[in-house]
Amino acid sequence: MSDSSVLRELRGDRADTPSVWFMRQAGRSLPEYRALREGTTMLDSCVLPEMAAEITVQPVRRHRVDAGIFFSDIVVPARQAGLGVEIRPGVGPVFDHPIRTAADVDALPPLGDDYEAALDPIREAVRLTVAELGTTPLIGFAGAPFTVASYMVEGGPSRDHLRTRALMRSQPEVWARLASWVAELSGRFLRAQVLAGASAVQLFDSWVGALSEDVYRSGVQRHSAAALARVADLPVPRIHFGVGAAHLLTPMVEAGATAMGVDHRLRLDQALDILPEGTPVQGNIDPAVLFTSEEARFAEARAVLEAGSRASGHVVNLGHGVAPDTDPQVLTDLVSFLHEQDAHRQGTHQA
Repeated sequence: MSDSSVLRELRGDRADTPSVWFMRQAGRSLPEYRALREGTTMLDSCVLPEMAAEITVQPVRRHRVDAGIFFSDIVVPARQAGLGVEIRPGVGPVFDHPIRTAADVDALPPLGDDYEAALDPIREAVRLTVAELGTTPLIGFAGAPFTVASYMVEGGPSRDHLRTRALMRSQPEVWARLASWVAELSGRFLRAQVLAGASAVQLFDSWVGALSEDVYRSGVQRHSAAALARVADLPVPRIHFGVGAAHLLTPMVEAGATAMGVDHRLRLDQALDILPEGTPVQGNIDPAVLFTSEEARFAEARAVLEAGSRASGHVVNLGHGVAPDTDPQVLTDLVSFLHEQDAHRQGTHQA
């Protein structure tokens, strides 16, 4: 497993051929996923071990990507801890009781033995997945403290996260206690996956781009660091990824990442100018090109390979996740194209 191309790239050891996986490759766009999940809620499917394992493996089987990403959702740990939350179709995660006051934080369940026991279905799903994947590595997954806590404060999806940002400024001690709780929640979720067989982890911060660097450093960085620290003693790469977070690359890598995901808003060569020398990168094909011509898709892929060519390691990915209406054959063909490219990437870009 340690010789797999993804793990080599994440450790800063260039592999013989480009390695690729896609965020949100597990589910949504695949007809076999929709057929399997029929009649099962999203969150239920995440904690049914056989189903979660099969969904995780489906895109590896179909697309021949170089890693599986564990099928889950960023609110699964909160549900397993005992919070009332559901994913409403067309809306997203919605919490029964938003967390906005000191009393709300006081009422959060303790993360003790009950939480550990509630992670047993996750451990079993990982074990089943790893057994099915064989020599293909599994990447564990969790939501970062800022994004998960934001969902809890807002009560559901938010366009501007005003309540969360206001709480951080008006009641910083309440925010700190909430973010610390979420950091332990997510960190232990990651650790459970690794101890069950995951070979790498990704901490996903989908809303963090709404923050300035100063606010991130003062109110978020230490909590993301605490989540990543839960697996820092284990021999697995730690990928940190944020959406719209080009201005946060430095403090995010400083939070304890060993590799940085970069979204499609910043070229990888520009990211490499910002990041500490030797940092492996992941990304960052614009998901929009999945809806263009093959010529445009392959040109974008060549450009991304060239932009990442001087990195110590580069795992090809999208700059965000696979959209639900993506044609699966487009992904299969893109993976095949990437696997045929020059291993050293230099000179792959054609104007």
